[in-house]
Amino acid sequence: MQSKYDFGIPGINELYFWDVDLNTLDVLKSKRLIIERVATLGNIDELKSLVNFYGKKEIINTLLKLNYLDPKTLNFFSLLFDLPKSSFKCFTRRQLTKRPLNS
Repeated sequence: MQSKYDFGIPGINELYFWDVDLNTLDVLKSKRLIIERVATLGNIDELKSLVNFYGKKEIINTLLKLNYLDPKTLNFFSLLFDLPKSSFKCFTRRQLTKRPLNS
């Protein structure tokens, strides 16, 4: 599907940004949003496009600082980048949240 928008990163599905005006999306200022959306919704080719654009180190640094990643996504990136889950902020935040005993 050819996108009518070109917000700077080729190969990324514009549908991930349904709530954003793609004409004004700045790939540097909105780096965290873009990485988070593609990490949670994207496929392998889109992840490769992200790494090619931002670099592996920047992707890792951003993922480590996210407040939330679903368990499958967290596990995937932990294995992909060979990082302990405990190094992700979302993992340590989840561990600190108290849950009722019956849940």
